[in-house]
Amino acid sequence: LSLSATPIPRTLFISLAGIRQISAIKTSPIGRKAIKNIVERHDIDRVVKYISFELNRQGQVYYLHNSVKTIEAKAKELKKYFAKSKIAVGHGQMPEDKLAKVMADVAAGEIDILVCSTIIENGLDIPGVNTLIVEDADNFGLSQLYQLRGRIGRGQDQAYAYFTYKKNLAGDAYKRLQAIM
Repeated sequence: LSLSATPIPRTLFISLAGIRQISAIKTSPIGRKAIKNIVERHDIDRVVKYISFELNRQGQVYYLHNSVKTIEAKAKELKKYFAKSKIAVGHGQMPEDKLAKVMADVAAGEIDILVCSTIIENGLDIPGVNTLIVEDADNFGLSQLYQLRGRIGRGQDQAYAYFTYKKNLAGDAYKRLQAIM
């Protein structure tokens, strides 16, 4: 018997390969609701709808755009739709003090939308962030998707994880996104 709060890569591989059976406890901790997972083709109108829903209930959003080269452009694109919202960028190539300030502002509830890289998978626990949008989710491994999803739903509000893709899903990418569902 082995227990894990989140499926680790080896355990997932052993299960998916059929070497060992795995049982998942799908009951959320007391006071929390299970995260609702949605996998769909990327559509900016839907993204705007999902972000608007979260902001209207006074929540915060992680928008994962995992390209440092274009992350600032993505933040500017979202600013067109959410001109009154506080949008910040966070990624691992930022100076440490600047990144620490951004993350402190997110934790304090001063940032509405954090356009970020996978840096958020490193143990953030911010109860106000209950929506995660992962752009190009088909490019991530299953364990990384689980880890990212674990950054939301830390409070009592319903959390939503949207895993979007741009090209047709096939093969392993399809299987990974099916498994996260």
